[in-house]
Amino acid sequence: MISTVVWGTGNVGRAAIRAVEAHPGLKLTGVLVHDPKKVGRDAGELGGLGAVVGVAATDDIEAVLATHPRAVVYAASGDIRPDDALADIVRAIRTGAVVVTPALYALYDHRSAPPELRDPVLAAIADGGGSLFVSGVDPGWGNDVLPLLISGLGSTIDAIRCQEIFDYSTYEQPDAVRYLIGMGQPMDYEAPMLISTVPTMVWGGQIRLMARALGVELDDIRETLARRPLETTVTTRTMGDFDAGTQGAVRFEVQGIVGGEPRIVIEHITRIHPSCAPDWPSPPDGSGAHRVIIEGRPRIEVTVEAADEGENRSAGGNATAVGRLVNAVDWLVDAEPGLYDALDIPLRPAVGRLGRRQP
Repeated sequence: MISTVVWGTGNVGRAAIRAVEAHPGLKLTGVLVHDPKKVGRDAGELGGLGAVVGVAATDDIEAVLATHPRAVVYAASGDIRPDDALADIVRAIRTGAVVVTPALYALYDHRSAPPELRDPVLAAIADGGGSLFVSGVDPGWGNDVLPLLISGLGSTIDAIRCQEIFDYSTYEQPDAVRYLIGMGQPMDYEAPMLISTVPTMVWGGQIRLMARALGVELDDIRETLARRPLETTVTTRTMGDFDAGTQGAVRFEVQGIVGGEPRIVIEHITRIHPSCAPDWPSPPDGSGAHRVIIEGRPRIEVTVEAADEGENRSAGGNATAVGRLVNAVDWLVDAEPGLYDALDIPLRPAVGRLGRRQP
């Protein structure tokens, strides 16, 4: 059994606790939290398992890492604290742990990551013998292993389009929705995630990964952006009111240009309410989905819908991101220490989990 620590118990960390507990080759040996109110609480409660696991949460990072866990699922956010997240991850790698995380976008394609991010990780790997794999859903499997797998079913390919289409009222992170993405803000508000070059910083690595796997050279990476206001005030279950005239929908693309044409495209279509921008693509049931479209012969379209925690689509997406990471842990433990990406690590069947039930 591979001793595994889950670091962080928010939206991603809850799913990580469940995934580690469900994996027949992993043993949950520690849970790290930041909130003092969570210290001492059982992992089963924090993970929504409805049963006692026997592992109490702690905020003592030094004590947990001193036990030399073989793996760490780093589930704390890196969106607004990338420097702190990098420092935490490097600290865990130096103990010899395999670390998996969705927290550092620039390291999804580590070959193109800036030296100030990549070099500390490589130094920690050399010193401690640990490993790192950074991935998620989008960016993550929704625009690396899934489209590449489906592309192999075609004879000729004109373009690959990866879409995330979501109603963000299901996304229980008000700060991210209102301020990073700008939902409910005046139309002249500059949302940090939508500022020119930021989408490329987040999703450009996925474009490069797909291009590398497909054996094509990119001419350039470009961005497009469109925004729509709400026509009427809407009330959401999780985040309250969003006023008429404020931003209600966003559509942007990160385009990999090959031969002068956008051939590899990552597109996001996000709304705070289904009534906004009804002419844009919508998920099958209005909540959320990830879709891959292979334009070519044949034309192939695959839509993935995931739900968890009471049919919540955002929670379902988090759970699939965690599944990709946690299910890579035993592969990483058997591999040489290193910095890995999605093209290195196979997506494998859920061996030993068919019919297995959690409490």
